Amino acid sequence: MELHILVFLCLAAFFAGFVDAIVGGGGLIQTPIALILLPNYSVASVIGSLKIPSFSGTLIAAQQYLKKVQMNWQLLVVMSVVAFLSAFAGSTLLTQVSNDFMKPLLLVVLSLLAVYTFVKKNFGQHQEKILSFRYQLIYAVIISMTVGFYDGFIGPGTGSFFVVAFVSILGFDFLHASANAKMVNLATNFGSICLFVLKGKIIWAIALPMAVCNALGGFFGAKLAIRKGNSFIRIFFLVVVVGTLIRFAYDVFK
Repeated sequence: MELHILVFLCLAAFFAGFVDAIVGGGGLIQTPIALILLPNYSVASVIGSLKIPSFSGTLIAAQQYLKKVQMNWQLLVVMSVVAFLSAFAGSTLLTQVSNDFMKPLLLVVLSLLAVYTFVKKNFGQHQEKILSFRYQLIYAVIISMTVGFYDGFIGPGTGSFFVVAFVSILGFDFLHASANAKMVNLATNFGSICLFVLKGKIIWAIALPMAVCNALGGFFGAKLAIRKGNSFIRIFFLVVVVGTLIRFAYDVFK
């Protein structure tokens, strides 16, 4: 591989890790760039390889959040186990069928999400403890199963979907939602990695240097999110959702 291609991939990985650490959606940066720069590799190999830097960036970001944000470990462990299994199943399906039919549906969902977040100014600014632990657990399992499968099957925007689900359904504020999203996203990435390793789809010469850069981006992104707080995360979230929306709109209408 030519050196300049690897440099571009590493830069994309850094910015992907930075964005992903704050609100998710880093896959929107590194995935299309990797697919463009690596046309001679199969899509499954590229996607599988990108799971390694995604995991490393998410791991570093999660460590930063854990130092500052109090977590409900009982709830988190259940979500992580369910998310791991769901992502493994989603990646298994990805190796067998196309996922293009999902993009028009995602376009509608993201449009509604962007409008709702923009209009509702107090969305995710405070924690709202309105659910009993039993119902919180039930909804958390459903969220982890659905978004985890999505991450294994499609991928881009997974962190953002976790964040909005945790805010709107579980009543978290943006900071706690982002922290929990990082932890559960670790499980989904690991589930996909296990499948792609078993299938021999990971290109380690690309995955490892990108992993280092993604981790650096995740470190700085998490630091910034923790320091700036909920209002900053909300704005950044809107930017990423709109970016995701544009990306899927391009795929659907091109």
